[in-house]
Amino acid sequence: MSDAAQPTAAEVRAAAEAVKAALDRHLAAVERRSGEDDPAVYEAFNELAVAAEEYDELLYDRYDEVTPFEIPSGDDSLPPYTGPEEPNALSVLIRRDYAVVEPQRLLAQAGRVADLEAGPDPDSAGSSVHAALGVLFGEFEPDEIASRHKEFGLEEGDSTLWVAAADEPAEPGEWLEAPFDQADPQRVVCRFDVSSVFDDDLDPDDDTVTTEPLEDADH
Repeated sequence: MSDAAQPTAAEVRAAAEAVKAALDRHLAAVERRSGEDDPAVYEAFNELAVAAEEYDELLYDRYDEVTPFEIPSGDDSLPPYTGPEEPNALSVLIRRDYAVVEPQRLLAQAGRVADLEAGPDPDSAGSSVHAALGVLFGEFEPDEIASRHKEFGLEEGDSTLWVAAADEPAEPGEWLEAPFDQADPQRVVCRFDVSSVFDDDLDPDDDTVTTEPLEDADH
C-alpha cells in the first residue's frame, strides 16, 4: 500500500477509541440484559466486532501490526440476507447437543427431583434414562441445564443459536407442529455457534484470542 493510501495516526487512534466505546456499550448491554436472548446484547456484540475489525485493519495498514483478536465472519456459513431491513418480529432458534456420559448421575438427579415433588410414582424417574431426561428437562429451564450439565451426567456437544427476522409475529400455535420447518437461512440476522472443532483449530503455542459470544460465534 502506498504512503498516500495509508491511514493516518489520527485515524488509527480514532478507531481505537471506537473500540473502547463499543466495549463500554457491550458491557452495559450485558449488565442490563433481560435474558440470554436479549437482542440488545447481540446488537452491541456486532457493533464491537465491527469496531474491532476496523481497528485491526487500520493498525495493520499504518503500523504493520495486528491485534490478538480474530473477528468471526458468517460469510462461509450463511447465504446473503434477504429479510426485512427493519424486522417487526424475530424468531430465536436454539439447538444444543449433549452426550449422556454418566447415566447413573442422571438417574440419581431425576430421582431427587421426583422425591421432592412427591409424585404418584417417584421410582419411575430413575427407571430409565428416557424417563430421567423427561423429568429433568421438565423441571429445569434449558439454560439451567446448559450451565449445570455436568451435575446431570451430561457432556456438551455442538450448539447453535440463530436470530431470524420475520415480517410479523406468528399467530399463537401457528408453528407448534413443525417449529423449525420455517427456518430460512436467508433471514438469519446473526448466528452464534459453539463446537470443539474451533478449539481443535487453535495452536496450543499460539496466544491468539478469538472474540466469541457464549461460545464460538459465527455470524
